[in-house]
Amino acid sequence: MRVSNVTVRKRLLFVLLFGVIVFLIIDTRLGYVQFVMGEKLTSLAKDSWSRNLPFEPERGEILDRNGVKLATNKSAPTVFVVPRQVQDPLKTSKQLAAVLNMSEEKVYKHVTKKASIEKITPEGRKISNEKAKEIKALDLKGVYVAEDSIRHYPFGSFLSHVLGFAGIDNQGLLGLEAYYDDDLKGEKGSVKFYTDAKGKKMPDEADDYTPPKDGLDMKLTVDSKVQTIMERELDNAEAKYHPDGMIAVAMNPKNGEILGMASRPDFDPADYQSVDPSVYNRNLPVWSTYEPGSTFKIITLAAALEEQKVNLKRDQFYDKGHAEVDGARLRCWKRGGHGLQTYLEVVQNSCNPGFVELGERLGKEKLFKYIKGFGFGQKNRD
Repeated sequence: MRVSNVTVRKRLLFVLLFGVIVFLIIDTRLGYVQFVMGEKLTSLAKDSWSRNLPFEPERGEILDRNGVKLATNKSAPTVFVVPRQVQDPLKTSKQLAAVLNMSEEKVYKHVTKKASIEKITPEGRKISNEKAKEIKALDLKGVYVAEDSIRHYPFGSFLSHVLGFAGIDNQGLLGLEAYYDDDLKGEKGSVKFYTDAKGKKMPDEADDYTPPKDGLDMKLTVDSKVQTIMERELDNAEAKYHPDGMIAVAMNPKNGEILGMASRPDFDPADYQSVDPSVYNRNLPVWSTYEPGSTFKIITLAAALEEQKVNLKRDQFYDKGHAEVDGARLRCWKRGGHGLQTYLEVVQNSCNPGFVELGERLGKEKLFKYIKGFGFGQKNRD
């Protein structure tokens, strides 16, 4: 069967058109990959070659009202290894073990581990600057020393319950350190270097450095001079009387600023692990509830005056030394009572039965209305 020339030409034309279409599709795809996706694919490729050496941020400092450092940081570098870059695992293990005071077998497990990057922990974490210099001087291939820090409390147990403490990863765990952790901790940085398929560092690729973002500093209303006096007096009282516990608070009465706060027993925030949690897990001045005692009388007096239930100079009260309230006997501090007195003298003498009488004149509902109005039982609304 013979095929006509027309049919042959049609078939050749079809093949040609098909080839052109396939070529255009491939060319278009290559152009799209090269010009549109090129940057993204390059970035993905670099990520597969890269190794990140983390750089920890400096945790924000905690300062007193005058800028005195109450919580700060000390340099404490951390050791990392990139196992594929280690040329002589046995030699590297031996030299690192000697500096870090750990067994060669343990170091060997780290330097031969199938991981892109490995942290020597715990012996290689938060080491001294002297040890860091020793390791750098060894110039071991695949061994890196990254900057890190530990929390430092210059005054030891000073203000310990208020400050709280931070853990080994510089995370706030208690007190102000925990409550303001998001502001104090900062953001991590890193040095990114590139390796080939065997883990060897690529000399033609420059390292990428992303600096860490340090945490924010925090200034307190506390005055370290007031706090020092407070701590000293508590120490003297503890040595003399051996109480089960003590608390002290110094406040500016004009604006409520806390100038000093302390309690006993206390602890060293840098060594909280050696202390029973019952010691550090409660800040007694703000954690415990205490009866206000005679200081509450001013609330009852203010309510009685506002409601015109008493005239301090004209009204009189006879104090026989006690008052009966719902079957309970409330005594005056003075045995036998103060006798006949004006209500101004009731206030001057801080006479318990006299204030009981004022409360009864007000009645329960009005008295509680004023108690609530003064903010008792509620969080600070500022």
